Amino acid sequence: MTAFSLNPDQTARCAELRTLAAERLRPLAEKGDPGHVNRPLVAALGELGLLEGLFTSGALDLCLMRESLAYACTEAETALALQGLGAHPVHAHGSRAQRERWLPQVRSGHAVAAFALSEPGAGSDAAALALAAAPDGASGDWRLTGEKCWISNAPEADFYTVFARTAPDAGARGVTAFLVPADRAGLTGTPLDMLSPHPIGALAFDGVRVGPDDVLGEVDRGFRVAMTTLNRFRPSVGAFAVGMAQAALDATLAHTAERDAFGGKLKDLQAVGHQIAEMATRTEAARLMVYAAASAYDAGASGIARRAAMAKLLATETAQYVVDAAVQLHGARALCRGHLLEHLYREVRAPRIYEGASEVQRSIIAKELYG
Repeated sequence: MTAFSLNPDQTARCAELRTLAAERLRPLAEKGDPGHVNRPLVAALGELGLLEGLFTSGALDLCLMRESLAYACTEAETALALQGLGAHPVHAHGSRAQRERWLPQVRSGHAVAAFALSEPGAGSDAAALALAAAPDGASGDWRLTGEKCWISNAPEADFYTVFARTAPDAGARGVTAFLVPADRAGLTGTPLDMLSPHPIGALAFDGVRVGPDDVLGEVDRGFRVAMTTLNRFRPSVGAFAVGMAQAALDATLAHTAERDAFGGKLKDLQAVGHQIAEMATRTEAARLMVYAAASAYDAGASGIARRAAMAKLLATETAQYVVDAAVQLHGARALCRGHLLEHLYREVRAPRIYEGASEVQRSIIAKELYG
């Protein structure tokens, strides 16, 4: 027994989620238009009560949910995760009016949320945000002017958690988080054609008016809103990666056990067996680190930023390795459009970049260690 063995209820729940994803969610995902929000899929996540779990589950339960969904339907996992990322700042930092207006719609899958942090010139260096929130007269309002880029669910979301600079030349201390409905005058968006099939776009703010009632948290304290959200979700990004790695590993186990090669089965070749062993060992190590980071978050332990960064780093890099190795062991069939591994090969690349690239995670870890 390891320190992070799942109890019978957790194991049963994971199996239930895999079945739901395969039988109820994957058919909806297959009907979706790649690169666009799949609203029937999001609505189904709400009907099944999974979106409610974004706000009622601890970090470990969130990881188990994302890992299980990712194993059977990456589109469902991503749709769920993006709802959580975009709406968590409202749940954790929003006013009563903001929560009452938007969270029931998010939980039901009838409103699509988005987290708008990255910009053309401020991706990994989030403190370098340039989207300007300029005071608008004596009313206490601001006008947002600038761009956001690489925003998941843009430009089709119903509202955005937007991070803008309210204090020039103040670095991380001069950023404020705003809740911006998509229908605000001056807000426009453009979809981006990306390798990964989920919706991503750019946003343009042309004097978009926001007021005190749109602030999430405190003025000039928005960077804290962003970082607390990312610290909660980073371990579960690792869980998404582990789910993909496990799917690739299981597909490879089945393929190598059945495939005839050199007078026997592919699995009987020592080189193949050793490769499978390496894939399985790395996947389990990543899983345990994700569970450890999530459990530490739930327990309110110290070093959350370091643990979350380690979990995301190891899991996403591991998933890239495992999926790549799985493609190699499957051969050319894995490169055919529509094959599970072709799909995973496209999906697995982005998590090493979003919510903090692997290099950023290493910087966080080093800073925490020296600090």
